Amino acid sequence: MEQQVQRVRSAFRSGRSRPLRFRVQQLEALRRMVQEREEDILAAIAADLCKSELNAYSQEVIGILGEIDNALRKLPEWVTPTPAEKNLFTMLDEVYIHAEPLGVVLIIGAWNYPFVLIIQPLIGAIAAGNAVIVKPSEVSANTAEILATLLPQYLDPDLYVVINGGVPETTELLKQRFDHILYTGNTAVGKIVMEAAAKHLTPVTLELGGKSPCYVDKDCDLDVACRRIAWGKFMNCGQTCIAPDYVLCEPALQSQIVQKIQETVKEFYGENVKESPDYERIINAHHFKRILSLLEGQKIAYGGETDEATRYIAPTILIDVDPKTKVMQEEIFGPILPIVPVKNVDEAIQFINEREKPLAFYVFSHNNKLIKRMIDETSSGGVTSNDVIMHFTLSSLPFGGVGSSGMGAYHGKHTFNTFSHQRACLLKSLKREGANKLRYPPNSQSKVNWGKFFILKAFSKGKLGLLLLALLGLLAAVLVKAASY
Repeated sequence: MEQQVQRVRSAFRSGRSRPLRFRVQQLEALRRMVQEREEDILAAIAADLCKSELNAYSQEVIGILGEIDNALRKLPEWVTPTPAEKNLFTMLDEVYIHAEPLGVVLIIGAWNYPFVLIIQPLIGAIAAGNAVIVKPSEVSANTAEILATLLPQYLDPDLYVVINGGVPETTELLKQRFDHILYTGNTAVGKIVMEAAAKHLTPVTLELGGKSPCYVDKDCDLDVACRRIAWGKFMNCGQTCIAPDYVLCEPALQSQIVQKIQETVKEFYGENVKESPDYERIINAHHFKRILSLLEGQKIAYGGETDEATRYIAPTILIDVDPKTKVMQEEIFGPILPIVPVKNVDEAIQFINEREKPLAFYVFSHNNKLIKRMIDETSSGGVTSNDVIMHFTLSSLPFGGVGSSGMGAYHGKHTFNTFSHQRACLLKSLKREGANKLRYPPNSQSKVNWGKFFILKAFSKGKLGLLLLALLGLLAAVLVKAASY
C-alpha cells in the first residue's frame, strides 16, 4: 500500500497534473468513459442496488456529465489568479491569490450511490491539479470493480489509481500520508478517518449523514408536499443520505399525510410496489435486518411488508412515534418514514435543536416568514423549502454537513476549492527601497505614524490613487531621511 501511494506521489511531483491543458484532457477522457461505457456502468449499479437503468442514469450519470461540463467550461476561470486588495505599502506590487493543487488526495466513496459519490469529487480533484487515490465501497462490489477496470483505461494510470478491498485495505490505506481525504459514509467511520488523518495533520472533508427532519406546516399544499416527500424518501429504497428521515407536524395532519403519501406511492410504483422497476432493494442482509429492527414496537399506518429473500421492504409510514424509541435514535437509511407529532412550530424548532445537526433540513409551508424563521433558528448542512433533495443538484451550492453530519463541502467550484490551497502571493520589486525605510530599524514615532497611515488607509485604484501613492512615498522617504540626520 505504501509503495502504491508513493508511486502516485512521484507522479504528482513530476508536475504533469498541473498544466491546464492536461487537466482538461483528463476531464474530457473521464466524460468519454462515462459516455462510451455507459452500459457497463449502469449494469454494475443495477447489480449492486437492483436499480433500473433509467433510475441509475437519472440518479448517477446525468449529474456527473453536468459536473464535468461545468468544470470544463469554468476551469480557465477557476485557475486564474484572483487579484487581492492592497494597502498603500503594496500599491505598486502584484498581489493575488493562486489556487495550487494540494498533492495526493484520497477519496473514499459510499455504497448507496457508488458511482456518483466517487466520480463527482474526482472531477474537482482533477480540475484542481491533484493526483488521486480512489477507494470505492466494498459493499457495492460490482461498481467498485467496474471503476477499477475503467479508470486506468481512460485516465493517467500513475496519477489516478483505484484501490479496492474491505476494512483491512482501508485501514492500511489510512495509515499512509495524504494531502487531503474526502470520505462519504457514516459518522462512526468518519471519526476513524479523522483520527487517522490527524496523525499526519491531513485535512479532511467528511460527508456524513444524520436524521434530516422535515417539517410540514398546516399552511401548505399537502398534495404537493406529500408527493415530494415520498419521492425523496423512497428513492433508492430510502438509502439516500439527504432523504427526509422523519416528519414533524401537528397531530391533526398525521392521517392526511399518511393518506396522501399512500396515494402517491400507488401513483409512483403501482398497486404492487414489489413488482415496480422503479423501486430498489436494501443493499445487503445486514442492513435489511437493521432496518427491520427499527419497526419493533412501532405503530405502522401504511406498508410494513418485507421479504428477506429479496431484501424487499415496502414503503412504510409510522405514526405517533415516540422520540425515545430506536427508530428515532439513528439514521434510518431505509424506506421507513416516522411521523412525530408536535404542537406547533416552536416545538418543532426545539425538537430539531435538541438533536445533532442534520445534513439537510426540509420545511413545507406557504408562509415565507415561517420558513425564514426555521432557517434562522436551526442549523443543518443544507436547506430546501417546499421540496427535498434538490439542493444537491445545484453545482453552485456547497454540499456538506455541519457538526456530526460532517465538515467541509464540495460540488462545482466548491470541490475545486476543497482540493486546492489558496496561496497568498505578493510580488515586489527590488526598487523603491527608500519607502521601505519606514519599517527598518531604528524605529521612531514618525515612522510608526507613517506606517499607520500607509497600512490602515484605503485608496483608489485609479490614476489619482497611484499619483497620490507616489507623492506620499516620496514625501515619506524624504522625511525619514531627514529625521536620520
